[in-house]
Parts: sequence; C-alpha cells; structure tokens
Amino acid sequence: MKNKVHLPSKQERHRHFGSVDPIIGTKPTEKECMADLQNTPKDFYFPIDHVGISNVSHPVTVTSSLSPTTQTTIGTFTLTTSLVQDRKGINMSRLTELLHTYHENNWKLDVDTLQNFTKDLAEKMEQKAATLSVQFPWYYERFAPKTEKVGLNHSQATITTSYHEREGWKTSVGLRVAVTTLCPCSKEISEYSAHNQRGIVTMNVDMYPGAWPEDFKKDLLDAAETNASAMLHPILKRPDEKKVTEQAYENPRFVEDLIRLIAADLYELDWVKGFQIECRNEESIHLHDAYAKLTFSKE
Repeated sequence: MKNKVHLPSKQERHRHFGSVDPIIGTKPTEKECMADLQNTPKDFYFPIDHVGISNVSHPVTVTSSLSPTTQTTIGTFTLTTSLVQDRKGINMSRLTELLHTYHENNWKLDVDTLQNFTKDLAEKMEQKAATLSVQFPWYYERFAPKTEKVGLNHSQATITTSYHEREGWKTSVGLRVAVTTLCPCSKEISEYSAHNQRGIVTMNVDMYPGAWPEDFKKDLLDAAETNASAMLHPILKRPDEKKVTEQAYENPRFVEDLIRLIAADLYELDWVKGFQIECRNEESIHLHDAYAKLTFSKE
C-alpha cells in the first residue's frame, strides 16, 4: 500500500480532536434527589396560556371515507398545556411520553381520540387546560375523468382540539387543497383561450360540540374541488386532458368567486359552526398571486 496512514486508536484520535475525560461530579444522579425547578412553588408574576413543544414528527394512522380507507402517514404535532402562576415551567418530557403511550395503543387520528388525549394531557401535567394541533398529509384515490386511470392525490389536513377543566372542549379542523382556476376576465376579453392558475384553498372550520361528521376531510375536499374550475389529477391521458381543460373553460372563477362558492357549501353543512377560508391563485401571467380571505360565524 503506497499511501499508508498511521492511525492511533479511536480513543486517542478523539483526544487528538479535543475530547476529554468526564469529570467527577458533585450533583446527584438519582431523579428523587435532583432539584425540580419547574415544580418549586414561587410567584412567577403571570400564568401562561400555552407552553409545550412544537414541530413533533410522529407516524399516525388516519381513517377515510375515500380509498385507501386506512392509511399510515406522518403527523406534525404541537402539544401544549396552560401553566399556573406559581410554577416556573412544565415537565415537557411528559408530552412526548403520552404521545408514545397512545401510539403503542394503536390510536387513530379522530376527534374523539384527540379530545381524550387533551384531557389526559391536562391531568397528567396537573394543569387546567391542554391543546393539541396536528397536521398531516391525507391521500385519496383520484380517477381520470375519461380513461378512469387511478392514482393518489393528497391534501394537507389539520385537527386542533383544546380542553379546559371547566369549559370542556373546542375543536376545529382544516384542509389545504390545490385546484385549477381559469380567469374569467381573460376568457371574456381574448379572441381565443384563457389563462389558468393553480389555486391553493385553505379552510379552517370550527365544529359544533359533539357534531362530528363521518369524514370532515371529504366534506372540505368536496367544497373546494366542486366549486373550482377543475380538479387536479395525478394521471391524465390525452382524452382526460381535453376533458379537464374544457371543463375549466366552462367554469371560469375569480379568486373572489371561488371563496364565496366554498363559503356557501360550508354554510350548508350542519356540523360547521363557523369558518375561515383563504384562497391564493398562483398567477401564470402575473408576477404576483391573487388572494382572498373570508371569515363567517353562524353564531
């Protein structure tokens, strides 16, 4: 071997790059003997509404009324509790500890289960309130409109539920959906053709207590897609592409049109207490995006 390198032991190499031996400590190593700063009573001036952890990635099981009816996906969690004035902090390790306990019991991401989770979380943390919010990609089969070739589409779903020992639960759900929109103005003024946009619809919906729909994801997906110029598809052959482009031309939508039509559908859903809708069209002939936002409450 021409380029032979003399290497000392791994331990010596580590020392060469700065590693040192651990010191002999004087602080206790047993949990029972360690200081508990979070739970030492003292006046810390203010209570806190939410304290906890965010951006927690964890595998979850989701059920759906669309195929695949049961699927494993990745949830991104925010887990918080309230904090009383006379405590410095919370024991944050208990948050992920409870998350793993539910995971070991094969939980599914539905409203009932998440409400139980927030109640358990508040009690485990010895606090009055707790909140869980989770976002996850939801997959569903989509058939091409003419050839019926099937593939998987996906949207981003959200569930947020809060528990308070006196007030009970408040729950909201959401969905972010991509659709096609065709510009009515372009169609009106041009001799031929009209430009399309990719529309991003985001719906956040407050639910009446106990009025859970069979599948909120499908209800919100239908509200967005059936009011757009056309749906998006994972697979399109030439007959499908002809169908989709003609459908979009037959159903032009301003961003204002789309958001109002979606609002009408959400208003008609019995389980919907109120909603906020945002629509952003990624313009194909402008540098800017078109944007609209609408908020409505039935109460």
